[in-house]
Amino acid sequence: MSNDCPTRRILKPALAGAVLAMLTAPAWAVDLSTSDGTWTFSLDGNVNVDYIYSNCESQSSAVPTGGLGLTCVGSANGNGVSNIGNGLLPAAFTFGVATTQDGIDLAAHLGLYPGIATNDGGSPNLQAGTANGSSNTALGSTGLDIRQVYMTFGTKTAGTFTLGRNIGLFGADVILNDMTLMGVGAPGSAASSAPSNTTLGGIGFGYIYTDWLAQIDYTTPDLSGFALTVGVFDPLNSLSDVGTVEAKKAPGFHAKLSYTLPIVEGTKLYLSAAFITQQQDYVAPAVYPATTGTPYSYTGNGIDFFAKFDMLDWEVIGYYYHADGLGTTALFLGGDFGLGQTRTSDGFLFQTTYKFGPVKVGVNYGRSSIDYANAADQLANPDLLDYNQKVTGGVYYSLTKNLMLLAEISGVKSQNQVGGSNSATTFNVGAFLGF
Repeated sequence: MSNDCPTRRILKPALAGAVLAMLTAPAWAVDLSTSDGTWTFSLDGNVNVDYIYSNCESQSSAVPTGGLGLTCVGSANGNGVSNIGNGLLPAAFTFGVATTQDGIDLAAHLGLYPGIATNDGGSPNLQAGTANGSSNTALGSTGLDIRQVYMTFGTKTAGTFTLGRNIGLFGADVILNDMTLMGVGAPGSAASSAPSNTTLGGIGFGYIYTDWLAQIDYTTPDLSGFALTVGVFDPLNSLSDVGTVEAKKAPGFHAKLSYTLPIVEGTKLYLSAAFITQQQDYVAPAVYPATTGTPYSYTGNGIDFFAKFDMLDWEVIGYYYHADGLGTTALFLGGDFGLGQTRTSDGFLFQTTYKFGPVKVGVNYGRSSIDYANAADQLANPDLLDYNQKVTGGVYYSLTKNLMLLAEISGVKSQNQVGGSNSATTFNVGAFLGF
């Protein structure tokens, strides 16, 4: 990321949630049952490692992007950065238990996400600084991230309730279908002096990160191909408001409607639309001679549309989102200016892949944009980010059913509102073992 970007500190680890995609691959699961067959225990997971090399924007030519640019910037020692680490997914070990009692299906899940980066913050998300400001030193260790714990209960005819900490609805379909999910994509902190356990993949380059949310949801049974999920989630604090955060008066709300249309054998169309809304409540810092700050509130809203078309070995996906007050890259990052004056943002991603036996090749392109809240915002932040964009080409070879070898090359660009831009290129090769 650029050297003026707070997301280096905040977002580089937050991508672990995308590992939910592993749970959709039952061929990888290890299942055990009790002797009487009443309980089933499962274990899923992965270990992945990549060599990542980035050629960043030179320090002498880099431009500011208002703290929201995602393109790496070199140092006085040069523009190249090497890293050996995880890709968009950290390693994962997810445990599940399930049973049926009185006709009701019950299940619970716990996800543990270690990485391989050296950071002693007690978690792969937090890095303990040292005297020279780097956490990537000898005698260090990695941490354990626990961000998935939830239960489900329901029936095929009545629907299912999900309660606990799980992946969100807004932006979930696109990240779970991003081909760089098992690769690297944009390097994020892997192109810095303090690498963490995950890269950015396509986050911030066409979609906002869905995140893990404490939530209570209900999903309908299949209704002729349609399914609806509605729920509430624990409201998040903003990542960029400068005021004092207030307790939230109401939960956040989200929903997703999906539709699956089988066309002929081997060909189908999947469509979805998701919505998210949440209010933020803050008190602005007091300005002399006032002795108390000014309270303010604003609401962040977002809507997205996702489509995937599968025809035998060819797959095409398209995605678009529009938001007001949500910001870019992460939920509530850069979404407002001043006393809750909201910024609009949008983005899109296009991807196509094709399989030749055990080899899959693909390309995707994504772009996320954000705009000024008003003229005052433009005056105060003339170099605010205009957009982050990325293009990735990848080759993914299934050496065995469970082991994938891969290579990707990605070009990223961050441009500010006055036309200045930073560009970088990243190349990675690695292996992904799923079980």
